[in-house]
Amino acid sequence: MRITMIGTGYVGLVSGACFADFGHEVVCVDKDERKIAMLQAGEMPIYEPGLAELVARNVAQKRLSFTTELAPAVAQAEAVFIGVGTPSRRGDGHADLTYVYAAAREIAHAMEGFTVIVTKSTVPVGTGDEVERIIREERPDADFAVVSNPEFLREGAAISDFKRPDRIVIGIEDERAREPMIQAYRPLHLNHSPMLFTGRRTAELTKYAGNAFLATKITFINEIADLCEKVGANVQDVARGIGLDNRIGSKFLHAGPGFGGSCFPKDTLALIKTAQDNDAPIRIVETVAAVNDTRKRAMGRKVVKACGGDVHGKRIAILGLTFKPNTDDMRDSPAIAIIRTLQDMGARVTAYDPEGIEQARQVLDDVTYADDPYSCTEGADALVIVTEWDAFRALDLGRMKALMKAPVLVDLRNIYRADDVAALGFSYTSVGR
Repeated sequence: MRITMIGTGYVGLVSGACFADFGHEVVCVDKDERKIAMLQAGEMPIYEPGLAELVARNVAQKRLSFTTELAPAVAQAEAVFIGVGTPSRRGDGHADLTYVYAAAREIAHAMEGFTVIVTKSTVPVGTGDEVERIIREERPDADFAVVSNPEFLREGAAISDFKRPDRIVIGIEDERAREPMIQAYRPLHLNHSPMLFTGRRTAELTKYAGNAFLATKITFINEIADLCEKVGANVQDVARGIGLDNRIGSKFLHAGPGFGGSCFPKDTLALIKTAQDNDAPIRIVETVAAVNDTRKRAMGRKVVKACGGDVHGKRIAILGLTFKPNTDDMRDSPAIAIIRTLQDMGARVTAYDPEGIEQARQVLDDVTYADDPYSCTEGADALVIVTEWDAFRALDLGRMKALMKAPVLVDLRNIYRADDVAALGFSYTSVGR
């Protein structure tokens, strides 16, 4: 099958490479000449485990290619996937669909014959209707069907998620699109991965509803963690106790500094705005977004409290900058608000992250970046673990204590046991324990 992927960001690049690995002939299109040049040279514009190898293998097999020329790529395609960015719109929080609609206009003039146009980007309810309207307006004689096929990829595990999905949601209004979508996902269909066909608007809402529910689980356990600290309970045991209930499940019940990334903050806000515009406000999600925003700076104040209430002139070492491990994504990372809170209170910040330093330089000022965890902690008045990279789970804490000015450890991911750390002579602070 000939597939064209518009956009080589996180969604577009991973999806395009995985479709190619299924045996399809895939062309990925992007207007960013620098990004396309990098990809043609075998360099990845994002960090995702296994992606470089996946891309290289399929380029070598001539199933995957990259170009800035949209028209010829669309003209030869049986299915065109739109995988461009939909960031929050400044001012009101709605999803900015500028790139989606621009892609639709260009596709309209380039496609030849019956073409399935698939929205892979996360978009609000009704976007598929507008994409269809735009194409018909631009090209009244066009023969096409617009499909919603939201992605459910976790950064750091995206390839596995694409190839072994919990479900594939496909929203169609034109039955002619059903068979091409089955063929696109043929290896997964043969393996009996759950393939749910719905109406287009239902598929669009399903993505937002899923992310909002997961964000709610995270925020719920974070607030339970705060209560645990007040009453002398252990949030990890609480999470295990409720997570063993099959109706609840154990995932997304890890207390920490709040959620970030490219999906949850943006998607909860977009869902809130859509609900408000349709006079069906979702109060739970509104509260989740508000609580999560305030939690990040509260974690900065938690560090200050652990340092005796004053960090002015003190050096604070931060381990972990990305919003989660196994990615270089800094978007809405809790580390940003935590570091800025500490800086506002007069602290000097040194930081280390295995993959996120270059991205962090673009959003954080006046931070000294270290080459490894140990040089990061040298002379520090406190050490703060913000992101639970595997490399931080077995640190030589005795060595770190010897390097530090004061033995203060703030573990915002609960990756160490309090008794073990205290035995080494640290003043230890965790979350909900």
